[in-house]
Amino acid sequence: MRDLPCLARVAASAALTVSLAVSLAGCKSMGMADVTGSLGSRNEAAADPNRAVELAGDRYRSRPNDPDAAIAYGNALRAIGQRAQAVAVLEKASLANPSNKAVRAAYGRALADNGNFQLAFDTLARAHSPDNPDWRILSVQGTVLDQMGRNEEARRYYASALRLAPDEPSVLSNLGMSYVLTKELPKAEDTLRRAYASGRADSRVRQNLALVIGLQGRYAEAESIVRADLPPDEAAANVAYLKEMVSGHDAARAAGRGVLAAGR
Repeated sequence: MRDLPCLARVAASAALTVSLAVSLAGCKSMGMADVTGSLGSRNEAAADPNRAVELAGDRYRSRPNDPDAAIAYGNALRAIGQRAQAVAVLEKASLANPSNKAVRAAYGRALADNGNFQLAFDTLARAHSPDNPDWRILSVQGTVLDQMGRNEEARRYYASALRLAPDEPSVLSNLGMSYVLTKELPKAEDTLRRAYASGRADSRVRQNLALVIGLQGRYAEAESIVRADLPPDEAAANVAYLKEMVSGHDAARAAGRGVLAAGR
């Protein structure tokens, strides 16, 4: 993916990632990709993702039958965009550990990153059960459904996740971006403001809110939110780029070119 000025990083995940907002990559300190409310460890947050891959890879090769090592390596590979390789690692681990739900969840997440949406959804469905549901997996399943264009169905999954984790900002963020996909920007903003109001909201939530506000033409307000995560000059450049993009295309088209925020 080319590096461009951006309001939100479009990684591919569901994540998370789910394509929702603006396809602008390059922001080092924020990421609107990956499902807000995703699964797995936080290898992606390492200061040096390539070093994280090296360390996780060494551990995986020394302990090839350790499911935790496979999950850590798969997550590290996803963080640097090696999606097909992450799928291969986690598929192998899933076959070797068919009853391990954590491995299955990580495998489903990697499949979603790689665009294998139906298989991702089916795999994630087997990672938990109706009598023991996992709100994180439900949220990721919602982002997968959004990527498949099944927005109303996706929102039922977000609603189920919110019943288990009321006002969870990562789920609300994914729900807000779902409304972006269907061009319901005021509803998207209301939902993202609920997420933003939480003391647990992270940079992905802030960037999604800024994006939705910017798509409605309130660029100064969007920039003030972006400044929480970027130096002033970068924040201004990102919002200027968004403004230029929206002025050349309608907001709906812009909203269709990006990614869903997902959580980890």
